[in-house]
Amino acid sequence: MAKFVVAGKADCPHYAKAELLADYLQTNLPDFKVHKITHHPNKWEQWLHDICEMNRWEHRESPIIWRELVDRGGKGLLLGGVNDFLEYAQHYYGVISRMLGEEMLDIAKENLKEHIEIEKEEEEIKSLIKPLQIWITSASSPTCYQLISLLANGEVFGMTTEISIHLLDADRFKEVLCGIVMEAEDMAFPLLRSISEHTKLNEAFIQADVVIVLDDVLLNHEDQSLENSIREVSEICQVYAPLIEKNAKSDVRVISSGKTLVNLKAMLIITYGPSIKPENVIAVATSWESAAKAMLARKLNMSAAGVKDVIVWGNITGSNYIDLSHAKLYGYDCAIWGPANFPHPLLNMVYDSKWIHSEFLSAHSSLSSRVCSCAGMLLGHAVATVLRYWYHGSPPGEILSVGILTEGQFCVPEGIVFSMPVRFQNGNWEVMTELEINEKTQEVLGHLAHELIQEKHMALKEIEGINPNGADKITS
Repeated sequence: MAKFVVAGKADCPHYAKAELLADYLQTNLPDFKVHKITHHPNKWEQWLHDICEMNRWEHRESPIIWRELVDRGGKGLLLGGVNDFLEYAQHYYGVISRMLGEEMLDIAKENLKEHIEIEKEEEEIKSLIKPLQIWITSASSPTCYQLISLLANGEVFGMTTEISIHLLDADRFKEVLCGIVMEAEDMAFPLLRSISEHTKLNEAFIQADVVIVLDDVLLNHEDQSLENSIREVSEICQVYAPLIEKNAKSDVRVISSGKTLVNLKAMLIITYGPSIKPENVIAVATSWESAAKAMLARKLNMSAAGVKDVIVWGNITGSNYIDLSHAKLYGYDCAIWGPANFPHPLLNMVYDSKWIHSEFLSAHSSLSSRVCSCAGMLLGHAVATVLRYWYHGSPPGEILSVGILTEGQFCVPEGIVFSMPVRFQNGNWEVMTELEINEKTQEVLGHLAHELIQEKHMALKEIEGINPNGADKITS
């Protein structure tokens, strides 16, 4: 099998002659194959330079013709230009090209016209396939590093949805961002249209479909007080929110994640970005759900994947309440057997109630330590899971906890971002208000809401000079 590649400028008459000869040979010889490559005259010189440098060839004109060694692999064997190809065809196949110069010029003109039309058509098709624009702040963080492959492999947005990822961080992290970009490009994700780094705020969130806010602050009281941390978060959100309003798409979805003050970040983005749809801003609690499920699974000696419907109420990265009253076990090996989709109420299976009310609930601090000390994989998976459910719906009947702007559900005061159970469906979410909660849980929710109200008071006081004691109720 002889496989040749004929490449040249679209308007080159010598390429036209070589092309027609190659077509004739392919039509009349069963073992002769040709692959043709044309480039616009403006792009030809650079392409020729690159292909010759890659293969260590010496060639400076159009066309360039080589034979691909398909049976052995490796680089192609350079034949040369049009005259070399004519000699080869005559010597090996006894075929002579008798095309006249005027005919060559006419075909070259047709080739250029056709090439331009094909390029235009390809650009139009490409423009119709508009990738999702995803912006990630604090993109030098380990969470972002873990998140990129989860977003780009097609499982989050779908196997037919292309994405463009934009990494935003301070100028001092530019080198880190460039390294992440290079590594992501090297992985050649088929759905990753582009990935880029940004360090200038005036470029931030342009045409964004999704914004993932990963900024964190120190909460070590030896180094920084809670008030200073809240002030820092407020300053960040005061910058981000107007830029999202100005540059992002009108239906942009904003995800607040991280290890600190995620509820507050979501609330302040809504506060300082009044035109951003409040229902499109949520805080992620999935990492806490996952850590709690893993702890329960170890106690029950089962897979954490079989633990469902653990609810995280309240301040996700502050005082929250892990509610097991609706939790279920699937695939649990016990005396009662049923089909694969048969659930066991978790509280009926954990017979050690003392462990639940002492070790598990008091281990809240160990859960916090587990989430806050993670290297980024857990938080990245949590963001990817929430986005997948947001775009494609959560599993039927399954509960997911996210922080949303309250409207009085479960008697929680309005105007704070509070984690509660939701379901995702048709690109939206809705609070599962049909769930019953007991008086003790309701009392706990009241205490949790009070903490978030105080956080909001402190944030507005620090930035806007509002006296938190001057109002009985804060609204967004």
